[in-house]
Amino acid sequence: MEPVLEMGTPDGFDLWPVAEVESFGFLPLSGELSPAEVGSAVMRIALCNSVDPGGEHPPRPADALGSFLHGLLTFDPLFAAGGLRVTDNTTGVAFLPGCCDGLEDWRDWHQFLDGGSLLGFGHDPSSPIAERFDDTVRLTVHADRSDSPVIELSLTELRDLLAGVERDLAGFLALAADWASRHLPGHRAPVTAALARVLDLPSRASADQMS
Repeated sequence: MEPVLEMGTPDGFDLWPVAEVESFGFLPLSGELSPAEVGSAVMRIALCNSVDPGGEHPPRPADALGSFLHGLLTFDPLFAAGGLRVTDNTTGVAFLPGCCDGLEDWRDWHQFLDGGSLLGFGHDPSSPIAERFDDTVRLTVHADRSDSPVIELSLTELRDLLAGVERDLAGFLALAADWASRHLPGHRAPVTAALARVLDLPSRASADQMS
């Protein structure tokens, strides 16, 4: 199980270096990414939240960088296209994120683990669901197909996998904070705090105070 972002790069993006990542493919997040991959992830999360402000939000800045980061730094709640990907290394079956549960909702898996009977992630053409049957979790890739591939694992296995997801996200957040100090020095603290919010993790400042 790994946290992944669904990728897409706007044409002509030049605010900071980014890696070549296939559009609509998935970028796994962890503490092992290259600086360019971190840049791609930050770009994608900012892009997910780059919508015109309204209501009580402050106006979008005129400069290109401030304008691009505006939604990430001011909107709440934040959104990140993607989720958790589970791959059965024996069969090759992959349970992919759906369209209705973004990466920001990854802790829904903990609620499911602690008592939920069903967790849905999307609708046609892809409708992945997770179901609990006593101590077994069944992940169905296409809930509307009787012949859908499935992955089965125990509650203990899922709990261990979720602990790994949290480590991966924390590792990515630490990388992103260091990356921002180099590429976005004037926005490092608010960008890092926004990434912590969208990933539902303690901010780095909070973590430093607790260590």
